[in-house]
Amino acid sequence: MSEGQFFDESKIYVKAGDGGNGIVAFRREKYVPRGGPAGGNGGKGGDVILRVNPQLNTLIAFHNQIHYRAERGRHGEGSNKQGASGDDLILDVPPGTIVRDAETGELLGDLTSAGQTQVVARGGRGGRGNAAFKSPTNQAPRLAEKGEPGQERWLQLELKVLADVGLIGLPNAGKSTLLSVISAARPKVADYPFTTLSPNLGVVTAGDAPPYVVADIPGLIEGAHEGKGLGDRFLRHIERTRLLVHLLDGSSPDPLADFQIINQELADYNPRLASRPQFVVFNKIDLPSARERWPQVAAALAARSLPHLAVSAVTQENVRELTLRVSEMLQKLPPPEAIEAAIKVYRPLEEPHAFTIEQEDEHTWVVAGKEVERIVNMTDFFQEEGVARFQRQLRALGITEALEAANIQEGDSVRIGEVELEWQG
Repeated sequence: MSEGQFFDESKIYVKAGDGGNGIVAFRREKYVPRGGPAGGNGGKGGDVILRVNPQLNTLIAFHNQIHYRAERGRHGEGSNKQGASGDDLILDVPPGTIVRDAETGELLGDLTSAGQTQVVARGGRGGRGNAAFKSPTNQAPRLAEKGEPGQERWLQLELKVLADVGLIGLPNAGKSTLLSVISAARPKVADYPFTTLSPNLGVVTAGDAPPYVVADIPGLIEGAHEGKGLGDRFLRHIERTRLLVHLLDGSSPDPLADFQIINQELADYNPRLASRPQFVVFNKIDLPSARERWPQVAAALAARSLPHLAVSAVTQENVRELTLRVSEMLQKLPPPEAIEAAIKVYRPLEEPHAFTIEQEDEHTWVVAGKEVERIVNMTDFFQEEGVARFQRQLRALGITEALEAANIQEGDSVRIGEVELEWQG
């Protein structure tokens, strides 16, 4: 990853493997019609699966490659041999990855735990060979199905850093310096009024309590929620945290005004963030001007019943007390929330045999529906028995009757998925 870049959004295309085709084959056996059907089924196509890898912390891999395809199933063989299933394609993502269908916005997964998996595209089932169609009335079927196409879709991946504590404040408040002091994190630190370009994570150990993770949330300036600066990219990472440590710059002419600016940005981005527990930390108390200003700031924070503390990240004054108090607050707070239910998008489930018929022009009709499109994809139209079976299936679904009721004429075209057929009355 190039220095200064943090990849927390990606759009990728995934295609599960197609099912293998079933085949028409006959074994050679004396006194058995045509030797008896022996065509094997095709294998299932591989799924595309996302898996949480705790060693990852960005989505950079999905910027270097966008298209991903799982292996297709093998075709069936003679002697009733079934084709091998295609291998699943497993894509590793960092903890905190949210997965949505890029076209509909539908929430597909919220991946947080190490090893957690989510199937995002299912492989197509294998087509049946002619041995599967043997019946008392058809002892030697010359019919086999094609493999079902695997699912394909565009996915929107979004990373929300998983941390117990979000370290927030205006640029140059000293967040990176403080994080480097309380943890083993080593973010770049310099004295300039700009901002870190990526969230830095540090693990803090305080006394005998369990360690906790602190994230330095960069990019927060006035107007960040509207896209100014980089703040709109990083505000989302605060949503995962249970506690906010709000760092005030003791050298600022008006720390309380700075405090209000950041809180307003949080509220404008997500009203729920305004009520997130906060511990206000007044930094740079080693400066005479800051020490002189602190009593007034402390009184204003106390009036709002906000826990507060003055520290110096440079001299480490009160830093240990800060880590202990944060630990105590975390132990009293509820466990991390799952992703907000409000962002979920629900679509009504399609009835398995539902279909629609639309007249595209005077002589073209379009039939759409999950089941009929699956049937078309798995029909081999070069097989006479396959075509006859397809016509029976259309009639069983009610599509033939519906087209006749719509006054379709002989010679008109009927398009189902990517297949176009001519209507014979």
